[in-house]
Amino acid sequence: MDTDRLARQLSAVAGPAHVLTDPALCASYETDFTGRYRGRARLVVRPGDTAQVAEVLRLCRAAGAPVVPQGGNTGLVGASVPTPDGGEVVLSLRRLDGIGEVDPAVGQVTVGAGVVLSGLHRHVASSGLQFGVDLAARDSATLGGMIATNAGGERVVRYGTTRANVTGLEAVLADGSVLDRLAGLPKDNTGYDLTGLLIGSEGTLAVVTRARLRLVPLPPERVTALVGLGSLEAALDVVARLRVLDSLELAEFFMAEGLALVLRTSGLPAPFRTSYPVYLLVECAARRDPAGELAEVLQAAEQAVDMGETAVASADPDRRRLAAYRERHTESINAVGVPLKLDVTVPLGGLAGFVADLPGVLAGRGRPYLFGHLAEGNLHVNLLEVAAEDEDAVTGAVLERVAAVGGSISAEHGVGRAKARHLHLSRSEAEIAVMRSVKAALDPGGLLNPGAVLPGETGGGTPGPGR
Repeated sequence: MDTDRLARQLSAVAGPAHVLTDPALCASYETDFTGRYRGRARLVVRPGDTAQVAEVLRLCRAAGAPVVPQGGNTGLVGASVPTPDGGEVVLSLRRLDGIGEVDPAVGQVTVGAGVVLSGLHRHVASSGLQFGVDLAARDSATLGGMIATNAGGERVVRYGTTRANVTGLEAVLADGSVLDRLAGLPKDNTGYDLTGLLIGSEGTLAVVTRARLRLVPLPPERVTALVGLGSLEAALDVVARLRVLDSLELAEFFMAEGLALVLRTSGLPAPFRTSYPVYLLVECAARRDPAGELAEVLQAAEQAVDMGETAVASADPDRRRLAAYRERHTESINAVGVPLKLDVTVPLGGLAGFVADLPGVLAGRGRPYLFGHLAEGNLHVNLLEVAAEDEDAVTGAVLERVAAVGGSISAEHGVGRAKARHLHLSRSEAEIAVMRSVKAALDPGGLLNPGAVLPGETGGGTPGPGR
């Protein structure tokens, strides 16, 4: 089917104003957050409800048009934008932005896939509740995208990943069938866990349209601390000591090189008089002020590990100021170049060794900036100054090293197209075969997000080169 005819059919469903074919209007949907992944959309369609999403998928299936679901387009592995081929329809879910009333009896709320995370936080805070997942990209990341990638973020140490905070989903399959699992029942053992299956599937199995989310009490008292440390081993020691605190909600780290870049690009003042090799940002939250118990653990740690200065803040503006040193890393790195981003998990016992070995793995082929979620061993490896001809070799070398120490090639950003050909480093042949079987059962035409997650997948289900 030609594009003009498909556009007319989709316009009859979503409305002419919500089907974009002009390259200038499509441009913002064709480039991801990093600027590294760019494609060309056949067209962009922006349905307004689940029924429209279902009809869009039916029409695209009839036309043989592959579909790339897209939320806030804050993804980092190329799964949220079309390929350069120009054959895919971008299905934007941003208009599915309705938020239901909070159900205080069970602590749940139903939201549309296009709801932005910060909007959800504001909506539920008035009920004394919060969604347990938080990200630095909270003002642009949508819940649908977070569910599709099983986003982690800053509070995993206390609340788990997105998967642990979703009780049900509504989703549309490639043939337009709607799955409704929005009841949110705490106990339901009737068959396979379809909700769990779709979380983290990166839009390859179905298009998530609504979600039932688990909420947790919003602690009224918070304290944040930034600690300068002499080594990554010292930071790991401090985090191990902090785990005794039920109030621990966040344990992030960054390095001297990253802080220097943040200070240079943001204009923020240096947090301490002295520069330290490693910085640890921690936050505790509770019904009663947790500052005392945090101070007690940090004081005990100071006697045993190489600790430098510590800044502690309880007032919101001061806490945000300390958090900015960590949260502004991504924008600071992007301000000086387009990074090669590798989001990985390394066992905590091998994390310091992995970081120490990284320069040898890179062999001068990039400038690393490291930061991440220390409590989970989630390391964000951002590499600048990697020559185009070295990118594949550098990516392979780093991910192979991750696999060699028992880690995962993707911690929270997903596999996407960027890491599909490396999936075998973290998944066995048997596991990948099962994944292909599930994909074939739910999307036999291979129309949903072709090339993402599974290596060698292209539109129409025909094997082809990884992208």
